[in-house]
Amino acid sequence: MTIALVVATVGRAMLAGLFILAGVAKLLGPAPFLAHMGQFSVPRLALPAVIALEIGVGAALLMDWHTPITAGVLSAFCVATAVVFHHQLGDRVERTQFFKDLALAGALAALAAAGVRG
Repeated sequence: MTIALVVATVGRAMLAGLFILAGVAKLLGPAPFLAHMGQFSVPRLALPAVIALEIGVGAALLMDWHTPITAGVLSAFCVATAVVFHHQLGDRVERTQFFKDLALAGALAALAAAGVRG
């Protein structure tokens, strides 16, 4: 195993872990997430889909399964999260969360593009 492969694997695991742990947190204690979603008029039925996406697609990314697709899906999810939940850019904390989500989206987009073999 080359150093580049190790670095890529660890980096992918770090990104995937963020989503997997977030999905597990929502699964184990959904109440605060449902309340937060309600503040933004996001339907309660979206939570199971978000949990499935975070855990399922996060696990697929961890296992390097269809990485261009999984990273692309998670990238789009991060953009959607930024736009829906963190659009109050006048608030310093929300602005930080907004740009953090966009940074994750960018990293995932780069990972998706790097995995495309043409």
